[in-house]
Amino acid sequence: MKKENKDYFAHETAVIDAGCKIGRGTKIWHFSHIMPDCEIGEKCNFGQNVVVSPGVKLGNNVKVQNNVSIYTGVVCEDDVFLGPSMVFTNIVNPRSAVVRRNEYVKTMVRHGATIGANATIVCGIEIGAFAFIGAGAVVIRDVPSYALVVGNPAKHIGWMSEFGHRLHFDDAGLAVCPESKEKYALENNNIKKIK
Repeated sequence: MKKENKDYFAHETAVIDAGCKIGRGTKIWHFSHIMPDCEIGEKCNFGQNVVVSPGVKLGNNVKVQNNVSIYTGVVCEDDVFLGPSMVFTNIVNPRSAVVRRNEYVKTMVRHGATIGANATIVCGIEIGAFAFIGAGAVVIRDVPSYALVVGNPAKHIGWMSEFGHRLHFDDAGLAVCPESKEKYALENNNIKKIK
């Protein structure tokens, strides 16, 4: 059911608190909770049982799969994919008996990054543009743009194209995405798309 006078869709079981900004064309599905003072861009999609905490900022076309909680301190740029049941943290040393609401740590997820199902992102890091976090990975440090990381703790094992394909570099440090045919160069352990 569409909420009255809104440019976004929210299922009748979704809870949308006052004070949040939600962009045109966004869809919020069953049993999700969007809390106050968060900013959500246009054409985002939230699966069921998603929680977006106060102050979270999400760009346009962010896809959030089922059972994801996006805690205060998280910022996701445009075109980010958050896989089913992936986890963000926002306190470095949580204790039930110690209140640390003023100690939330920022986590930045850059444009086009993918975080796989059941991955855990420890707070205070940056995930680079078009990085690809494998399912179940536990990420404890910054991830470079276009990097593929897997495991616990997550290790950098390769590079990914913007279309989500593993890149294989030749002796000259060049690779081609098999789907888009876009070309990439590897220089000094950094990826650049060749235009």
